[in-house]
Amino acid sequence: MKFKEIPGSGYQRYLHALNIAVEAVVANRVRSMLTALGIIFGVAAVISMMAIGNGARKEILDQIKLVGVNNIVITPLVDATGQRGSDQDGGGRKMQKKYSPGLTLEDAESIREIIPTVTRVSPEVAYDSHVIKGGKQSPAKMIGVTNDFFEVYNLSLFSGTFFQEQQLISGSPVCIIGPSVKSRFFSQEDPIGKTIKCGGIWLTVIGVLETRALNVEKSKDLGVSDYNDHIYAPIQTVLLRYKDRAYINNASLRRSGSSVVFFDGGVTSFSSTSAGSVDDNYNQLDKIVVQVSDSRYLNVTTDALKNLLRRRHQQVDDFQVSVPELLLKQEQRTKDIFNIVLGVIAGISLVVGGIGIMNIMLASVMERTKEIGIRRATGATRRDVAFQFLSEAIIISLTGGVIGIVLGVIFAVMINRTTGILTIVTPFSIIVSFGVSAFIGIMFGYMPAKRASDQDPVESLRYE
Repeated sequence: MKFKEIPGSGYQRYLHALNIAVEAVVANRVRSMLTALGIIFGVAAVISMMAIGNGARKEILDQIKLVGVNNIVITPLVDATGQRGSDQDGGGRKMQKKYSPGLTLEDAESIREIIPTVTRVSPEVAYDSHVIKGGKQSPAKMIGVTNDFFEVYNLSLFSGTFFQEQQLISGSPVCIIGPSVKSRFFSQEDPIGKTIKCGGIWLTVIGVLETRALNVEKSKDLGVSDYNDHIYAPIQTVLLRYKDRAYINNASLRRSGSSVVFFDGGVTSFSSTSAGSVDDNYNQLDKIVVQVSDSRYLNVTTDALKNLLRRRHQQVDDFQVSVPELLLKQEQRTKDIFNIVLGVIAGISLVVGGIGIMNIMLASVMERTKEIGIRRATGATRRDVAFQFLSEAIIISLTGGVIGIVLGVIFAVMINRTTGILTIVTPFSIIVSFGVSAFIGIMFGYMPAKRASDQDPVESLRYE
């Protein structure tokens, strides 16, 4: 290699040193590529791990949107026998159970009126039914709700209106349908103002929900139904015109094989008169979703709800209170810890790659001792020599960083396609990875560069 020092000072000397560094890297391209392997795979690992972490975070946020923000879900617990009368103690003796009215609309109203941290209360009752329209029949689920339901789950209308106050109070035969119901029964016409028969009830369509993307499998795990495929009616409409499980009559008692004792006009207890199993669910509601004003109040509101419902249910724990957002955030924390561990492992590989660069550059300094002496003899300063070797280390690490970024993106795409795990590569992760590779080049290239600059030019020229 011939050396011709550029006279003068400033950026010209640095450009000349940089040019020599590039020539040295290209002349030893195989060694340079092997040196950069640690950086390449380290950066690729960081990119792919951050992509997995970003994908997991997006999935969690999407799931939180599905279950609603700051929501608490109350669901009934029904015995395997469906009864609330007698039970047996450990000795096989019959013991009288405390009577509980189950989950009712009155519970929802009490929650709304008593607990100050609650902003919305959405009672729900659902029944499997079938829809008839124009000779077509299809299974469907009728869900009795209030307008709070649409607010809690962030559902908006594609057309039409929400329920009017009078319709909610009087139980008018109206409904809002999901987009899937519209496509099946009103594909060629506007459904607003048209009637549809659900079960034995004719309902007038007053609104159509906007289509909402939904991961069916994840929504089932969270207890979230497919909003697009249901028919929504005022809850009083469903209870008055379709079925109210809290309503007790002789027929229901005969079906359940139970007797009821009245005292001073009030129900005091239920007792079983049949050994057969009963499928009846005595809870008036299937779910109550409570929305809290701020996530800081989720835990205290959950405790208040449990205490309130226990008092209303005669200290019978026939309900379950869960906080989906807290569960999802706990899942996110678990995934974050996992991603941090993987990120640390990927970071270690970057450090190992940097150590490899330092070792190879130190060996290169020893091999090129005479070259250093020639450069010093032709006018290069210590700073010029240090800058040359530091530039070589940075070029190797940056080149490895660019290749690692490309491989990292490829790995992220392959992980998504082969395993189904959502991966998201962001500009931030690319910038971080590129910056880390540059930092490693500077940090681990400094020592070899300093050693090269400290070489005595006379001794270097004598070196064989």
